[in-house]
Amino acid sequence: MIALLVLLLPNGFANTIELKPFTTDGCSLFPDGTLMQRTLWLACCESHDIAYWMGGTSKQRVEADLALKHCVADIGEPMVAELMLNGVRIGGTPFLPTQFRWGYGWPYPRGYEPLTAKEKQEASQLLRTFMQLKDSNKKVN
Repeated sequence: MIALLVLLLPNGFANTIELKPFTTDGCSLFPDGTLMQRTLWLACCESHDIAYWMGGTSKQRVEADLALKHCVADIGEPMVAELMLNGVRIGGTPFLPTQFRWGYGWPYPRGYEPLTAKEKQEASQLLRTFMQLKDSNKKVN
């Protein structure tokens, strides 16, 4: 009987680990834009936050970080883009319990773990909910 419980426990725990709803703090510990255009690269950071919230493999993290760099460079800020890339490569490790780490939507520590089909589906649903709330808030304001 005890052996059966021990075998079932990991599966029970795995089913209770859930992705938290998506949140973004913009460009974590970095300005969202310039003094004249305060949100110039904010959309780039928010897209990057989606990838970081969801997590995944180390290759996916590199791709997300390079996408951030290219997004910021494409709006005319190549030096800022390079600085941001260095910052996220150093500060975004999944091995520190920060609120902006790779895979921050999952309980710490997750590391570089690929998402299962079920986890991807859960992430998609949470993102849809976030976007719907964001859109409805824009209509109210």
